[in-house]
Amino acid sequence: MALTLNEEQTYLKDTAKDFFQANAPVAELRKLRDTQDATGFSEELWQQIVELGWTGVTFPETVGDMEIGGLDFGYMGLGAILEESGRTLAATPLLSSVVLGGSAILLGGSESQQQEYLPGLISGQIRYALALEESPHHQPTATAIPATKVEGGYQLNGKKLFVLDGHTAQQLIVVARTSGEAGDTNGLSLFVVDANAPGITRTRTRMVDSRNAANITFEQVVVADSQVLGQIDEGYALLEQVLDRARICLAAEMLGGIQELFDRTLAYLKERKQFGVLIGSFQALQHRAAKMFVEIELAKSAVMGALSALDESPKRVPVLASVAKQKVNEVYELVSNEAIQLHGGIGVTDELEVGFFLKRARVAQQAFGDAAFHRARFATFSGY
Repeated sequence: MALTLNEEQTYLKDTAKDFFQANAPVAELRKLRDTQDATGFSEELWQQIVELGWTGVTFPETVGDMEIGGLDFGYMGLGAILEESGRTLAATPLLSSVVLGGSAILLGGSESQQQEYLPGLISGQIRYALALEESPHHQPTATAIPATKVEGGYQLNGKKLFVLDGHTAQQLIVVARTSGEAGDTNGLSLFVVDANAPGITRTRTRMVDSRNAANITFEQVVVADSQVLGQIDEGYALLEQVLDRARICLAAEMLGGIQELFDRTLAYLKERKQFGVLIGSFQALQHRAAKMFVEIELAKSAVMGALSALDESPKRVPVLASVAKQKVNEVYELVSNEAIQLHGGIGVTDELEVGFFLKRARVAQQAFGDAAFHRARFATFSGY
């Protein structure tokens, strides 16, 4: 299992670093927030990402005899891109559309569905969003909204919460219950649904980290049999694979934010003086910085191991996904808290960008499972 980047992956990471620093610094996120931008991300930036080919990094070049535009570069490559996007808190649909939507179609779609949906996704013309959550906490099996069988398809009724980029997506991947009760792993099914279909109401939610999500209501929304991904009632296994990819990719993005925040805090310790002395010379603060450094190195290994497993060891993905997400959840909380405290009073002001990282940390920690969720999941995998 590779825990270092090869030459091509390193070049991609360096390219992504230069790109995001030049085109999507934290100041751009501030601008999106202050102007209450209707989209919540830059369409121009998104088009540049598409032109760089990053939306096709994890997809094959062809499906059947059809070229779909993928690069087949792997998740180590996508992780490197997301890590650099995390350093500048760049708001993009990479996670929602490429990782969540694209993975659902690639893993669960038939050949004809992949040929129909993936080219538009990779070209950036169509954006996808996963409609899963129905409560304030991440509980995939708690899905309760019914998909009732009707002539020629299914009818959806209910409400989904915290749909990442759900207000701007053109297509939704909806998780619904076709049998069983909330809490059952059996009976879940996934559907590709036109986000503008009759009966769908989308309400954007402005989150504390200035990123995008939506609450979506379905009222007698009819989807055809051809819009089912995978097998009816057997969607849980597919959903878990999709979520694990998202957990790992979000962990990579969070790792970038962690490292940037640590770098900024370390620089501040080296320049801020108190009573005429650099505060970085205080042993107590050095110990706190050393602890952060050690925890960040452990988080790096966890994320790299999980990304490598996606490319090379699929059977290890579930365990390593929970290890990575749990670790970065804890480390981002530690580093963001320490950054605020070590910067002193200015750390909690809107003038300083440190607060943007803390807010992003709090939202990302909850997405796809908090630390407690993944500790429990790891314990289950370990037989406890």
